[in-house]
Amino acid sequence: MSHAEVVRLLVQLGIMLIAGRIFAELARRLKQPAVVGEILAGILLGPTFLGMVSPESFSILFPPGTSSTVLSGFVQVAVVMLLFIAGMEVDLHIVWQQGRQALLTSAMGLIIPFFTGFIFPYVFPDFFGYADEGKRLTFALFMGTAMAITALPVIARILMDLNLFKTRLGMLIISSAMVDDFIGWLIFSVLLAMIGKGQNHVAAWQTLLLTLGFAALMLTLGRGVINRMLPWINKRLAWPGGLLSLALALCFLSAAFTEYIGIHAIFGAFIFGVALGDSEYMSERAKEIIYQFINNIFAPLFFVAIGLKVNFAVHFDFWLTVVILLIAFSGKIFGSGLSARLGGFSWKESLATGFGMNARGAMEIILGSIALENGLINEKVFVSLVIMALITSMSSGPLMRWSLNRRWGR
Repeated sequence: MSHAEVVRLLVQLGIMLIAGRIFAELARRLKQPAVVGEILAGILLGPTFLGMVSPESFSILFPPGTSSTVLSGFVQVAVVMLLFIAGMEVDLHIVWQQGRQALLTSAMGLIIPFFTGFIFPYVFPDFFGYADEGKRLTFALFMGTAMAITALPVIARILMDLNLFKTRLGMLIISSAMVDDFIGWLIFSVLLAMIGKGQNHVAAWQTLLLTLGFAALMLTLGRGVINRMLPWINKRLAWPGGLLSLALALCFLSAAFTEYIGIHAIFGAFIFGVALGDSEYMSERAKEIIYQFINNIFAPLFFVAIGLKVNFAVHFDFWLTVVILLIAFSGKIFGSGLSARLGGFSWKESLATGFGMNARGAMEIILGSIALENGLINEKVFVSLVIMALITSMSSGPLMRWSLNRRWGR
């Protein structure tokens, strides 16, 4: 990198972090997720606003070249870290405690949205802007996956705000979302292998076996090794620096392994996060330190960069966005709500379950971003998915509150 490119990169990072923080705080004051403000900051800095108002300023601040490539590298690392802390949110003990009801709710909350998200793009690919007949099945599978995945951190925050996190209903929603996310990210990682992302060093069937084997090994033997190592790390190494550096090092190595075998790096980071977060020696304070470090430094870089990717005004398709919103709301609310009702919850609790599981948030945006980079979706679908993720996240809490406060028959 030249002297000018280093200066430009540092200015880019500084402006992105400042803008992301300002708009995240504004979003919080309006009782909205911080991600809403961070994406809005990116839209203002990107081609949608700055690129239209002052093209010269935009081209000076974010020109193509080495600094842009390095910035893209920062964003890739941020995605890996985000999936790492998302994995740490998965508590396997909660899933086991909920047992059959959690499996039923997660299964219907996954299958029905997946089917509705799959069938429409498969039957009407032209409407969704996908003209490549040879990859229509892969595109439809991606859309089904996108409709099925939830946003675990957003759901957890909503339940805490409503004082429902420790209730039977809250535990059901959280455990079901955990299972949905785990299966959804596995499916998406396999989809990326199907479209031939990157340089695969092993055959497709070997990639699938290695992926399943890695997940099983990490959640059994790997989890046991982590459980034995953590007391020694906490006692012998500087705290929390030692834990933080080793956790991120193993996160990157896990991500590198899954990237090498043909599955996206995010899956390795996610699985390692599950194994580490589930350890009984991983304190809540340690989790909070890691979460704050990643969520306040690397996460804003990723979400601000979303607004830099495409022109949201040019690529906004009203009817496509409406259809994706209808598919997202109907599939998740019906699937999760019906399963909760069959499990013995009241109508208002069942509907609240559907609304709670409907939050997509950051996970959906990460999913769409990776799909766009790999040519699986176009800019119009990407913009519609981002808008859907934001609307479902913003509406989930108010709709849950409305449902639980209404008078419904049992």
